[in-house]
Amino acid sequence: MTRTTLSALLEARDWILADGATGTILFNMGLQAGDAPELWNANHPDRIATLYSGAVDAGSDLFLTNTFGGNAARLKLHDAQGRVRELNRLGAQIGREVADACDRPVVVAGSVGPTGEIMAPMGALTHEIAVEMFHEQAEGLKEGGADILWVETISAAEEYKAAAEAFALADMPWCGTMSFDTAGRTMMGLTSKEMVRMVGKLPHPPLAFGANCGTGASDLLRTVLGFDGAEKPVIAKGNAGIPKYRDGHIHYDGTPDLMADYAVMARDAGARIIGGCCGTEPVHLQRMRAALEERPKGDAPTLEQITAALGDFSSESDGTDGGGATASPRRGRRRARA
Repeated sequence: MTRTTLSALLEARDWILADGATGTILFNMGLQAGDAPELWNANHPDRIATLYSGAVDAGSDLFLTNTFGGNAARLKLHDAQGRVRELNRLGAQIGREVADACDRPVVVAGSVGPTGEIMAPMGALTHEIAVEMFHEQAEGLKEGGADILWVETISAAEEYKAAAEAFALADMPWCGTMSFDTAGRTMMGLTSKEMVRMVGKLPHPPLAFGANCGTGASDLLRTVLGFDGAEKPVIAKGNAGIPKYRDGHIHYDGTPDLMADYAVMARDAGARIIGGCCGTEPVHLQRMRAALEERPKGDAPTLEQITAALGDFSSESDGTDGGGATASPRRGRRRARA
């Protein structure tokens, strides 16, 4: 299959379906809590190929590599800090093989998660060290054949900027999402509006930006609405409902039908790249793809329409009005979830 770029897909398509969860599916395959998923790139490459193929077969146009925690700080917890380049290269290489075997264009996005450290001055992680860590990971992903780099689940603006600088050093295009999981803000206090302004000032800006993970599909869509007026394509990757602890495991209660509604609402809210995060499995992606193809584009959903379809917000405010973390009153009807 001839390789394509994300830019080419964005020019040709109104929306692009990204992938779903990584951890959820790997745990289903036998990954144990506390293990480093990235080690499976070397020890169980067949399972990682199955992870990627599951998203592609479900209709994803883009999938993220199994390299979220593949930086030196996180891998040090597993005595694997000397294997950063290798594990990232392998994660991308497996993805490259899966994408190249497809009969349609599929983008391999090299996943880069947060360092796990706190940025200075609150913590010990300096800008220079963060850039070095992200750059090392980026070079491994580039060697493995990733089409684009994709930093995700970031909370601090400083860490996002360090990733952007590192990706410039690697001479790679990139996308970047943050997690707005604290009363509509990131854990470090950034709002959706502030992210738009930050992205607009970066010397090496992303091709697309947005939000992932967080506290549920409703909250994520409210954040997407907060990106209104952005000049770059917007990304929405929401969790499949809310996590529930059952039978010794975490389960997400978002049904395929709920995620289909979420995908269409995300598109109507202005997102161009739409996928899932925690709990989102191929069965969800299949229904999301079908809904995006079959349902006509509509007006941006109202907050009331979002909560009626997807459930309540976790807080009254999305942070942009200066509001706090007061839990929201029940709005509309909550759809039954399994």
